[in-house]
Amino acid sequence: MKQPVDIRTSYITLGQLLKETAIIGSGGQAKWFLKETTVLVNGEPDDRRGRKLYPGDTIEVADNGSFFIRSEQETTD
Repeated sequence: MKQPVDIRTSYITLGQLLKETAIIGSGGQAKWFLKETTVLVNGEPDDRRGRKLYPGDTIEVADNGSFFIRSEQETTD
């Protein structure tokens, strides 16, 4: 099951998502983590920590689960 990640801004970066979901402990670990771990963004492999993720995007992190981005506004509607 995909876990929702609510954002208040128009986007979140892949590095921020990894930190926000407690997959990594600090932003500095993102570059190393993405080199060692397969991450799929909307079904395509991506290893850019600065990749912008928008509401509706889905992210699969090997051995850590699946996530989808949604706007915080969607949760209050």
